[in-house]
Amino acid sequence: MPSVILETERLVLRAFTENDVDDVLRAASDPLTQRWLPIPAPGRPYTRSDAVTWCVDTAPATRATGDGQHWAAVCRRTGRYVGSFGVVRTNWAARTTEIGYLMAPDARGRGLAPEAVVAVTHWVLLDQGFERIALKAATDNTASRRVAEKAGYVYEGIERNAMPLHRGRTDLAVYSVIRPDLVG
Repeated sequence: MPSVILETERLVLRAFTENDVDDVLRAASDPLTQRWLPIPAPGRPYTRSDAVTWCVDTAPATRATGDGQHWAAVCRRTGRYVGSFGVVRTNWAARTTEIGYLMAPDARGRGLAPEAVVAVTHWVLLDQGFERIALKAATDNTASRRVAEKAGYVYEGIERNAMPLHRGRTDLAVYSVIRPDLVG
């Protein structure tokens, strides 16, 4: 995928750098993030080393290999890190991908996540010509499900027992947007 910076009214979505390590560590190791996202792996705490690997190796490699793209979202006004957004599991032949995100604890509840999801969605479907983006959230993760709905994603159903967590497994609520949803 091409490297691109996306801008919204309140955010700039840009590539991760080594300067993001401390912010990524804080957001990814937050208890609420850890409740819903089994990062770096189920049952393993998120460490500074994981944040370095993410910012310096993993996020850039995802774009380089064509599997997707990841952005660090920062506030336009302050430059402060507010979250991570990305597309993964990209199927180029089918022109489909999946969007994921996490928010820094102090940035939650301000409507920033839907704003960023809309920007990424438009870039993927309209600018890159993809046909479908899926968004999956644990069924009990009501905040993440609200992000999907506010960003215009359509609820499709439940993917049962679909994801390991740090403790146990969870069903996933599946949402999607297809290009006709935006251009129709």
